[in-house]
Amino acid sequence: MHDVEPPGGADLAAIAAGIERTNELLQRVLAEVATTPSTHAIFVDAGYVYAAAGRLVTGTEDRRTFELDTEGLIEAYIDRARTIFPDSRLLRVYWYDGARRRIHTTEQQRIAELPDVKVRLGNLNANNQQKGVDSLIRTDLESLARHRAIGDAVLVGGDEDLVSAVEAAQGYGARVHLWGIEAATGRNQAEPLLWEVDSQRTFDLEFCKPYVMRRAVVTDLSGEAGPGHLPSREDVRFVGAQVAAQWLASRGRGTLADLLPGHPYLPGSVDQELLIEAEALLQLSLRAHADLRRAVRDGFWDHLQAQY
Repeated sequence: MHDVEPPGGADLAAIAAGIERTNELLQRVLAEVATTPSTHAIFVDAGYVYAAAGRLVTGTEDRRTFELDTEGLIEAYIDRARTIFPDSRLLRVYWYDGARRRIHTTEQQRIAELPDVKVRLGNLNANNQQKGVDSLIRTDLESLARHRAIGDAVLVGGDEDLVSAVEAAQGYGARVHLWGIEAATGRNQAEPLLWEVDSQRTFDLEFCKPYVMRRAVVTDLSGEAGPGHLPSREDVRFVGAQVAAQWLASRGRGTLADLLPGHPYLPGSVDQELLIEAEALLQLSLRAHADLRRAVRDGFWDHLQAQY
């Protein structure tokens, strides 16, 4: 006698086989997701950074009165994000700024040439106010979140108009982290923006000082400034800290272990390099100003010890 298959047996077998194939497919997808690193991007409102850092360090928001080491600051942001998101890779840094007729300035061209950095320009009106930057941020944030290009978005800014950008990105499953700069007084970030983001982080004066420097003093053709034109010791300390930040960025933190035991003395080659870089930034010879040379070294050590 032949075995007789019960009614519906073939259908049940087909369903079981389909379920098994589906489970195999899901397992492959989950395995691929598990081995795919998450991705983050950093969105920087340059207008906010200039205003907040300038106010905190120099007491003014007027860009004409100070210089911002944008390359050093961007690298510092990348390093901090790498620490906060250790299992995530950087997509890129988006740098949003304004320019007349959206034509890059020399500084913006230098920023655009940096690796992993994309410069996006809005317009500047007659009062040097940015126009269209917030909409650019929203467009990029929303697009990257919608296409699952990023899982985490770091937003450096403070304008309430950015709330819609945050909501748009979150609607597609991205987490948005707001970074700000310590306010000299009161707040420099809108409360509705603080309420909407997934996390907040504020960078203080010590973090910002190496990247902000008052404009160099005017010197005569000999490179020597007259007594009435010398920079203050505090200005020169800022320069020393700025050189230290650049020095660490090019050599890495591992070099700290070699220098710190020798505090307050620097190896001759390092000290000479420090003074040469400081004089170039100040446009001033320090040969006849022992007190300013000490101030440069103090600023250099201040930054190194803050990083240890």
